[in-house]
Formats: sequence, C-alpha cells, structure tokens
Amino acid sequence: MTSIARPVQAEYPAYYHTYISQVAGNDLIALLQKGNENIQGFISALPPHKADYRYQPGKWSVKEILIHLMDAERIFAYRALRFSRGDRTGLPGFDENEYVPNCDASSRSLENILTEYQVLRASSISFFENLTHDMLIRSGIANGQEISVRALAYIIAGHEVHHLSVIKERYL
Repeated sequence: MTSIARPVQAEYPAYYHTYISQVAGNDLIALLQKGNENIQGFISALPPHKADYRYQPGKWSVKEILIHLMDAERIFAYRALRFSRGDRTGLPGFDENEYVPNCDASSRSLENILTEYQVLRASSISFFENLTHDMLIRSGIANGQEISVRALAYIIAGHEVHHLSVIKERYL
C-alpha cells in the first residue's frame, strides 16, 4: 500500500482548495475511514424527522446531501480511475443541481442510504490504497481543468468534511 501524500496546489484548480484545506493530516486512507465513521455516527444519531429536513425552501435535505456526497465520490473516483490508468481523454463536468432532484432521496430510508454510503466508501478506499505513487501523481483534464489523482482523492475527503459541517451548522 502506498501512502497518499497531500497534493500541492498546482495539482488542482483553485476552487477545490476549499475542500482540500478542510482535511487535516496526510494519511488519506485514515481520513477516508474516519470520514465514513463520522458520517455514519453523526447521521445515525439524528432524530428521524431531520432526515428529510430542509433549513430553507429549495435547499437539500440531509438525505439529499448524503446522496450528493455519494454521487460526487463516484464521479471523482471515476476520474481518478481514468487518470491513474493513463487515460488523458478530457472528461466533462457535472451539475449537482440536476443530480439531486433526480435521486429520489425522499423514498429511501436513512438506513438504506447509510448502508450504500458505507459500501461506496469501502470501494473507494480499496481503490485508492492500491494505487502506486506513479498512478497517484498522474493527472488529466476534468471540466476543462488539470487535476491529479491524489487531488481527487483528497477532494472526496474534504467535500465530505464540508457538507458534514453544513449539516451541523444549518440543519440542527
């Protein structure tokens, strides 16, 4: 297993610094494991009525945020897969504001969403921990911007921290 060092700012577009800067430490695998534990523990402890709560009309519910996190993790991991394998084909961006209304979060139980979250995270961890150093420092074009594989991994972790903070600040 390769240690996954923190990316330098030249490895990703500036707008991702918000996410990467929220991640403390340099042990990405431990960060991904801890992030999953934090999500599982915190969300499981919420009162049931909070799962579909919106702090303002038009804002996402807690369940929608969790599905958004999974959607983004899948997309970032897919980009990382392509780039780690040397695929230099430019990849398009995605509009999370189109994904969320089409995820049908309200029909799913919170337990079901958390189970999927846990399985997805285990898959991401397995993928990233088996990349070589050379694979981790490869980069490609996503949404018109150059980004490295390890930056994508840290973005997954930081994106999770960001949204968990939003839930704590605005949904409780």
